[in-house]
Amino acid sequence: MPPFSQLHVVYRGVLLAAGLLVFGLLFQELVTLLVAILVTVILSIPLSSAATYLERYKVPRAVGALAALLFGIAVFAGVIALIIPPFVEQTEEFVDSVPDVVTELEERIGEIVNVDPSEVGREAQNFLESYTEDPETLIGPLTSLGLSIAGILAALVFMLITAYYIAVRPEPLIDGVLSLFPPERRDAAARVIERLRRAWIGWLHGVAADMLVTGSLLYLGLTLIGLDFAIFFAVFSALLVVIPYFGAVLGAIPVTLFALADSPTKALLALGIYIIVQQIEGNVIIPLIMAQRVKLHPALIAIGVILVGQLFGFIGLFVAVPILSAIVILVQELWVKPMEEDRGVMRADELEIPAHAGPPDANPANGP
Repeated sequence: MPPFSQLHVVYRGVLLAAGLLVFGLLFQELVTLLVAILVTVILSIPLSSAATYLERYKVPRAVGALAALLFGIAVFAGVIALIIPPFVEQTEEFVDSVPDVVTELEERIGEIVNVDPSEVGREAQNFLESYTEDPETLIGPLTSLGLSIAGILAALVFMLITAYYIAVRPEPLIDGVLSLFPPERRDAAARVIERLRRAWIGWLHGVAADMLVTGSLLYLGLTLIGLDFAIFFAVFSALLVVIPYFGAVLGAIPVTLFALADSPTKALLALGIYIIVQQIEGNVIIPLIMAQRVKLHPALIAIGVILVGQLFGFIGLFVAVPILSAIVILVQELWVKPMEEDRGVMRADELEIPAHAGPPDANPANGP
């Protein structure tokens, strides 16, 4: 019969494996909730900062946070009001031109792959018929998409309301988090929370600047080459810059295909514009704005976005940078700094020399 200590180790190993399995299953189910909580906290930070600033002028926090929220919604609505009319108009024109675009794409693709354009059309038709002959395969995703949009809007309203209440009274929430740590660790925990707050505010500033610059440059570039629906593609691509580096690549695919229906030259020009804008984003905007404010190396951002996408799924890509900044800050505070402090103490102990001791050769008893 094995000793009790060995059985104890086996039981602990089994319980640990079971705990990790349960955590993995729960994590997959709770990913959306975790991302929603993170977005809510991020939204509450600028509201809280505005409320704190307005408190200096004797404005109650509830009024200051509400004013900041309404101002943000008004700015967003104003931008939408400027963009939506031409955006909707160009979207309708784009939808109306889809049949002609598809026909031209058939010819272009047929020329490139040396296939009869009618064969390309038949392949596309067979693909579409696979859905129309079985409506459930099409209706199911469309229904899910409609429910998802409604759910997203409802969740966004709920997150804004929750962020407002967090901004009005952040102290109970912060004190509750700090109370989870031993008293001697609460100063360090407060420092971590402050670092996270600054990093996430910097990320918000970086995203806003990235959207503005990317959207403006793409609109100017696509307009210069004479591509139709320039504002439609520019707005679409600007929204995707929330995903660093890879958002610009995703935005370039439909633009290049649409330009290819016009001419291969225009497709190459459109692709070149996206490459130039992506280089500006990757070498100017992200290093100078995003990386400096969030304190993350651009290479770490690029690699981390892939890892976060694998872990949290597609929805995690939109908050990949805040997640990465939180991981880096926690590693620095919980591992790197304590290790450096311990090594500093050890070095100080090793270098400490007793007052009565001296160099070996300095003792006269040792002789010349």
